[in-house]
Amino acid sequence: MGPTGPGGSGGGPGGPGRRGPRPRWGRIGLVAGIAVLVLALLGGVGAWLYARNLDGDLARTDPFSEITGGRPAKQVDGALNILLVGSDSRDPDAPVDGAGKWRADTVIVMHIPADHKSAYLVSIPRDLYVPIPENAGATCDSGSRNKINAAFAFGGLPLAVKTVECFTDVRIDHVMAIDFAGFKDVTDALGGVDLKVERTITSIHKPYRTFTKGVNHMNGAEALDWVRQRKQFPDGDFARMRHQQEFLKALMDKAASTGTLSNPKKLNDFLQAVTAAVTVDQGFSLTDMAVQFRSLRGENLTFVTSPNLGGQTIDGQSVVVSDREKALAMYQAIVGDKMAEWMRANQKSAGD
Repeated sequence: MGPTGPGGSGGGPGGPGRRGPRPRWGRIGLVAGIAVLVLALLGGVGAWLYARNLDGDLARTDPFSEITGGRPAKQVDGALNILLVGSDSRDPDAPVDGAGKWRADTVIVMHIPADHKSAYLVSIPRDLYVPIPENAGATCDSGSRNKINAAFAFGGLPLAVKTVECFTDVRIDHVMAIDFAGFKDVTDALGGVDLKVERTITSIHKPYRTFTKGVNHMNGAEALDWVRQRKQFPDGDFARMRHQQEFLKALMDKAASTGTLSNPKKLNDFLQAVTAAVTVDQGFSLTDMAVQFRSLRGENLTFVTSPNLGGQTIDGQSVVVSDREKALAMYQAIVGDKMAEWMRANQKSAGD
């Protein structure tokens, strides 16, 4: 049953996550890359040229050139850290490379170990209270504290990368920015998705759809409307983040289905919609990623929430406070490419 037609941040304490329906930005990019690789292998030179053209169609930005110094050192060759950011700007022309209205609603550090056999996706709450430098070229202690998504509004992706690197001490190798508005077309290209609605609500946005408790089949406009809701839920932005995660999981499952990968038109529509919805750094290659990480599967992905103490009010703002000691240990594990060991040591809390 689908939704009918017209008719503050909050949350509890967080900690390491568990395998399960966590954010899937990385998997969306991954399945697109694998699909490109499959096309290339099946279709020979023509398909490979298609894949290269698709890669060339990706919007590009350079988030690293403004970071003039003080970046974390790369400690393990072959390991890769990708900053995945999702925006609900609702403005397709909002710039991602400078100050503006573009804000991040989903922030994920995706760590791929040197053996390329697994991946760890660390979700950072958008309201996490962190130091934000004055600009991308400034030192980490030059600015003031604010919600981490404010970095995107103050200085676009360059300042976002700087802020994440300052907070985590993890060197970011690539960036992928995705606007939720663009995923309307991605959803429609897949024929819609099934999403679970935990309580009946009326949207606060026109045309004021009613979302009925239960599994709803949603098209792109409906799904985008659903993942924007937060005020009707006790945990506010945490509910919206959870719905975004469920939405992305549903997209991934539909994109990876036989019905999509075996249907040339549907696959082409999906790939075209994905490339139109993302912006990547200058060195990012969809085809190279597909080749390098072709062995990655859903069971090889581990999803973790940046350790935090939950919501607090600071200077009149409702923010999420980091669990400094636990977060430091986890990010050091990423830097040293020892996340597998960290996960085993934190298995009990990861399952809470």
